[in-house]
Amino acid sequence: MTIRHRFLFRLLAALLALAVLSGCGIRRKKYETPIATDSRQPDKTLFDKAVNDIEKSRYEVARLTLQTLINTYPDSEYLAKAKLAIADAWYRQGGTTALAQAEAEYKDFITFFPTMAEAGEAQLKVAMIHYQQMEKANRDATHARRADDEFKQLLLQFPNSPFVEEAKQRLREVQEVLAQHEFDVGQQYFIKGNPRAAILRLKDLTEQYPNFSQADDALWMMGQSFEKGGKDFQPKAAEVYAKIVSDYPLSDRVEPAKEKLKEWKLPVPDAKPEMYERQKYDLEHMERRGFFGRAMSAFSKRPDVSTASKAGEPVLLPAERPGDAGMTDVRAAPADAAGGTGIRLEAVPLSTETPTQPGQPPAAPTATQPPPATPAQPPAAQPPATPPPAQPQKPDSGGAPAEQATLTPPANTPAAAAAPSSDKPTEQPQPNNKNAKKKKEKKKKGK
Repeated sequence: MTIRHRFLFRLLAALLALAVLSGCGIRRKKYETPIATDSRQPDKTLFDKAVNDIEKSRYEVARLTLQTLINTYPDSEYLAKAKLAIADAWYRQGGTTALAQAEAEYKDFITFFPTMAEAGEAQLKVAMIHYQQMEKANRDATHARRADDEFKQLLLQFPNSPFVEEAKQRLREVQEVLAQHEFDVGQQYFIKGNPRAAILRLKDLTEQYPNFSQADDALWMMGQSFEKGGKDFQPKAAEVYAKIVSDYPLSDRVEPAKEKLKEWKLPVPDAKPEMYERQKYDLEHMERRGFFGRAMSAFSKRPDVSTASKAGEPVLLPAERPGDAGMTDVRAAPADAAGGTGIRLEAVPLSTETPTQPGQPPAAPTATQPPPATPAQPPAAQPPATPPPAQPQKPDSGGAPAEQATLTPPANTPAAAAAPSSDKPTEQPQPNNKNAKKKKEKKKKGK
């Protein structure tokens, strides 16, 4: 028997053995959280039947059985387990629609049973739903960001869960993908000669994802971008190079960074022991992908997380921008102000105030800022003094009618508001004595 025949014989034997084992049910995937009690109660019987259907991939039948348990026995002690099993059935079924339904069921379980031990597992499954749909760094980052949020939620809400370590490693892998996206964008800005945009991208990257596998390269490009801003930005560049030396002691960028600091006659910091140990652990446990694996990754939409850190605490909360500590931001200045081509970087203090318009001088900072003065309001129009009511006059008095006795408009009217204010009482029209005499004479003649 030749070597080729022996190989074919062994291959056929292995396939036959695999078929026998599959027929015996050995490959059946066990349910993670079964109920180990030996009860013969009807609700327990329904639950066991549903678990058996889940293990045999009969997910629709299992969900119907569990829903029957919930509707028939609303006070059952297995109610919480049944709701979790429905979510697990959707999760095992897979597919975009099923996973979305599973996420909703897990969220409901956490809402109604937040103190149960399985709540942490449910939160882990929610995060894994988005982790499994995560794409490469140069593609849509929606699922990566959702996975980042859900893993952080697990670590913050269930710090004593047995799934904390697994969640931390998955979170490092998710942050590796998110950081790779920011790194690629910042690198393009650096190559295209836009130092301001490169600094903003790379600065956020190094603050939010310090465990990124290329964080030292990001810091180096940020230091080079600061140097392009001129001597005014040399202290900022030195700060970045010092961070490379202290936080990434095993990096290839350490020696060039030390040379820069020595050239500027600045002190070279010592490496931090904890950072040295972390980098050493990552180098010793780095996953090495072969040629075939690297070639096949080009045809897969899943990201390569083999370079993700295996140690170090992931960042859970966004880093505070140290504006109160005297840190500065950067902005672009006109090219002619720089005395050459391109753009110049300007240091501006970090502030949350609304930027002023171009050409408008900024307000001088003060220790205690008084409240802004309200603009002077014009004095409200005072209603004119109302004269005493006119006394009715006899016809033979020769006086004017009562309705014509005053020329003051009524109060609370536009005419009253427009009328000039005066402290003197309104002058009353004096009756004409000649006219009065003529009227008397006409009346006497008539009589």
